[in-house]
Amino acid sequence: MEFIDALINILNSTIRVSVPLLLACLAGLYSERAGVFDIGLEGKMLAGAFAGAAAAAVFASAWIGLLIAVLVSVGMALVHGFASITHRGNQIVSGVAINFIAAGSTIILGQAWFQQGGRTPSLPPEGRFGAVNLPFADALRDVPVVGQLYSGLLSGHSLLTYVAFLAVPFTWWVLFRTRFGLRLRAVGENPAAVDTAGISVAWLRYRAVICTGILTGLAGSYMALAQNAGFVKDMTAGRGYIALAALIFAKWKPVPAMFACLLFGFLDALSIRLQGSPLPIIGKVPVQLMQALPYILTVILLAGFIGKAIPPRAGGVPYVKER
Repeated sequence: MEFIDALINILNSTIRVSVPLLLACLAGLYSERAGVFDIGLEGKMLAGAFAGAAAAAVFASAWIGLLIAVLVSVGMALVHGFASITHRGNQIVSGVAINFIAAGSTIILGQAWFQQGGRTPSLPPEGRFGAVNLPFADALRDVPVVGQLYSGLLSGHSLLTYVAFLAVPFTWWVLFRTRFGLRLRAVGENPAAVDTAGISVAWLRYRAVICTGILTGLAGSYMALAQNAGFVKDMTAGRGYIALAALIFAKWKPVPAMFACLLFGFLDALSIRLQGSPLPIIGKVPVQLMQALPYILTVILLAGFIGKAIPPRAGGVPYVKER
């Protein structure tokens, strides 16, 4: 029973730390499928987290914080779209600029508004998304295995956690079963053919980056309003880059992207649990090494150990309409 309890605790932590990765990964999926590479996921998550926490602290409402976070992230996504779609700028440079702007402005505004070293005040209960208990979770808690899995693993997460995992089949349906998804994938592969059919390439790509902004806003909100009780400096800690690695690992497909994010989340949860604990044969592993595990895996995967991952053919290439 102790083994089952320990396993459930690790898997529970895996789900919790995977949510921002999953939302950011799906966000990148929309924009990159449309041919707009977005390395600025990190910045949009960070800006959304700060905006959401600041609004929740002022208005004492998690829903207002969520709305403001999404609006700010969408605004930054539109800036990226304006630079890379309308003005055909370098998409990588634009994304890096957004990351720098978000990293600096969140600290400056946080200090100016709250005088807490770039942090926001600790949020009250009404300013956070609390745990959602599924039906019969308490009654089944003592049932071996099945009840433990239901009450300890599936139940007790925030609303945004369930939204994140429901977004996976929804994204699959949008991309592969709707006219919008078909056009979105086509504009990432052959924008000239889409333009020839009388469909606006720019408008399709703008809609894709708006979807990216919405999902990164949700990711930032989860970190500030559900996983934590406010915003702290650089709280995304490179999760936007890990989400990009997971997207490449999943070869730009939503369901494999979910499993890739769960893999990164599992390593993160495992590193937290094993910090300072002695391992067989190896002995006590340094805390810093355990904390670096998810990032080490990112480097290994991006070094080419995932097989050939072919991005959308028009990805990163501004479309210039032929006269």
